Amino acid sequence: MQITRLKRFLFCFFILFGVLTNAQDEETNKVPLIPFLQQLEQEYNIKFSYVDDDLKELKIIPVDETELAAILQFLEKETQLQFEKLSDRYFTITPKTTLDLCGFVYDNYGANTIPGASVEVLGSSEAILTDMDGKFTLSNVPKDANLRIRFLGFKPRYISASELIKNADCPVLLLALSYQELEEVVVYQFLTTGISREKDGSVLLNIEDFGILPGLSEPDILQTIQALPGIKSIDETVSDINIRGGTNDQNLILWDGIKMYQSGHFFGLISAFNPYLTDKVTIIKNGTSSQYGDGVSGIISMETKNEVQDRIFGGGGFNLISGDMYSHIPLSERLAVQFSARRSVTDFLNTPTYNQFFERAFQDTEVKGSSGSDDAIDREENFYFYDFTAKVLYDINDYHKLRVSAIQINNNLDYVETNQTTSRVNQSLLDQTNFSFGGRLTSQWSDRFSTQLNAYYTRYNLDAQNIEGNGQQTLFQNNKVLESSLKATTAFKLTDELLTRNGYQLTEVGIRNFTDVSQPPFRSNIKGVIRSHALFSEFQYKSPDEKLEFLGGARLNYLQNLGTFEEFILEPRLNLSYMLWPDFRLEFRGEFKNQTTNQIIDLEQNFLGIEKRRWILSDNLELPITRSKQASLGINYDRNKWFIGLEGFYKEVTGVSTSTQGFQNEYQFDGEIGSYTIKGAEFLINYKNNKFSSWMSYAFNDNTYYFEDISPNEFPNNLDIRHTATFASTYNYRNLKLGLGLNYRTGKPYTKPVEGNNAIDTFFFPSRINYQDPNSSRLPDYLRADASLIYDFSLSSRVKASAGVSVLNLLGKRNVLNIYYRLNDQDEIETVESVSLGLTPNASFRLSF
Repeated sequence: MQITRLKRFLFCFFILFGVLTNAQDEETNKVPLIPFLQQLEQEYNIKFSYVDDDLKELKIIPVDETELAAILQFLEKETQLQFEKLSDRYFTITPKTTLDLCGFVYDNYGANTIPGASVEVLGSSEAILTDMDGKFTLSNVPKDANLRIRFLGFKPRYISASELIKNADCPVLLLALSYQELEEVVVYQFLTTGISREKDGSVLLNIEDFGILPGLSEPDILQTIQALPGIKSIDETVSDINIRGGTNDQNLILWDGIKMYQSGHFFGLISAFNPYLTDKVTIIKNGTSSQYGDGVSGIISMETKNEVQDRIFGGGGFNLISGDMYSHIPLSERLAVQFSARRSVTDFLNTPTYNQFFERAFQDTEVKGSSGSDDAIDREENFYFYDFTAKVLYDINDYHKLRVSAIQINNNLDYVETNQTTSRVNQSLLDQTNFSFGGRLTSQWSDRFSTQLNAYYTRYNLDAQNIEGNGQQTLFQNNKVLESSLKATTAFKLTDELLTRNGYQLTEVGIRNFTDVSQPPFRSNIKGVIRSHALFSEFQYKSPDEKLEFLGGARLNYLQNLGTFEEFILEPRLNLSYMLWPDFRLEFRGEFKNQTTNQIIDLEQNFLGIEKRRWILSDNLELPITRSKQASLGINYDRNKWFIGLEGFYKEVTGVSTSTQGFQNEYQFDGEIGSYTIKGAEFLINYKNNKFSSWMSYAFNDNTYYFEDISPNEFPNNLDIRHTATFASTYNYRNLKLGLGLNYRTGKPYTKPVEGNNAIDTFFFPSRINYQDPNSSRLPDYLRADASLIYDFSLSSRVKASAGVSVLNLLGKRNVLNIYYRLNDQDEIETVESVSLGLTPNASFRLSF
């Protein structure tokens, strides 16, 4: 064995020695070109005219020829110089501006030719395919041009034209096989198809593979995520999603990397984001990457389809509330556009679904409230909404990709109330819009180094106008948010297991709150601007055996509220998972976060009593920066058809104001500053097979306020839902999908007036209600059953169709969502109840191609 290895070594050594020796001999035999030309001038009595700098570095092997024409032809091939005869004696020598090229394309082993490979001259329209022998020939190619050689399954190869000079022996070019390392995203597939869980604990929604959930006849992004434990909406809206006991304004909602300040239609009952061009949705409750700022409670990140496809696809459909359409249109191999549009039918068609939504959205508002008299009142409302998205996808080349996205969301209400007896007319107008656009440039500089540049601009605007008594009094209110941001991120793969990510983000947000009352005259205009600079860095490690995964880093924020405060805030982040035993994975996560934008909740009749939330900025005086600390520990079991997950967490949020928490007692206008802490646990068990999935989830929250200036100091949070449980099943049979679910939770806390004659304090003007201890009472338990059915079928080989029906609150149970109290004109206490949706049917029909 040793003798055989020795023979192989000696054989390889002599081969290598011979190659090196021949190369060295060839280099030794070369002579400078200029002395060689001078020798030709003497021998043939000719004269060459040239620029010394063009020729002084060139060397050639002397040719064994006697004919001058043959010698000059040889020199042209060897040097790519152009010899032009001016007369029998005089010649000019100039560098060629174009070259004739050829080559053979082989696989990386050099064993097989690659016919049909494309050879492109970059920067021009010239391109050719290799023939059956893998050969290509190009003429008059600019000398400084670069070529790209591509074939499916191989990495593109770039080469300069000067390396492919056409001569007797065309060079052989090898293409390396393309091995694409896919990120391992899906770890646990649970609930329904299209919902999966990543190893870092975030939840991924793949809309294209989405199956069915109870109560939905078609996907709704913000309704779907409420099927996950720890995420719910206390008031049944998608514009008020509570993640682990936090308020909705404490969520960071991103659409293609753009921060969104409006998320719902029909005043929160319908998601404002079209799901059919949405590629994936990521939900993060803890352990956030340091790339993200804001969102002390959680992150909802939506990404639209991001690849240029080679064919047109799209679709459209309608339900009993709205109709929509969408499409992806490739304009070339590297350029495509996407668009989606949706509009409600509510302003010209009343359906059972619309009537239920209207009752839910406008209960106890000016639109449906009593006029306080027995006069006949005529009411006319004109309500509609729409949204539009557009995206341009441009692949600059295989390594640089540009994406530009835009979205427009609008809600509009025009309400007129006429008293037939007095002819008194009251009119209310509401216009709520969110317009955003942004761009993203991703660059892959090498196998290990990549960069991403993000920029966006977003504008949110809410206008409300009340005109009472035939114009006797006019109230106008405006809430406007302008935000722009620039973020640069780099990713460098240090080893196959270790990745580092670093970057910088600049964000500027300005918010304005304007109020103008005509009678009595009053005007308020409050504006503020905060600029933030953030540096972030993190390391991501995955062990070779994939047992250990680690993501750790920090974000350093420098915040400036122009004219008010400047502050540095350091936010460490950690996300760790380790496989203890086969099928068992232990997870630990922690994070520090902050945010400077919040929503004041106006519980009076402003904004028609419908859209009561107004965005404001922290000033560190009346409203401090909101900060959170969170840690969680969990264990998951996943084997065959079973998934079981258990996670406990602790979260503390400071810098909260009573004006942002929705208090409906004597503290709702005081603006007291405090904090809240949440101790909780989340449990999920899911059994699934190819046709059937059934799950039960349970969440426990102990959510407690602390306000130093309120007595008692500690009391239940307004969102303190102690127990939440969901039971649901889905079943697929051929083209039919069925879903049935039951949602249960204990009642939210609220505050009652004191009993007896002391309930009203008439010492103040106007009089006010005396309340019991804050949040010392609880609403009845909440219970809702939902069902849905979807049938898929084909109209042709390209056109697919689906029809669906769904029912929310199948049992028609009257669930009380909230109770609060107010004084009427006679100083009597009125009890106001907010009630859930009644039995609400819906139907949909869709086409796709």
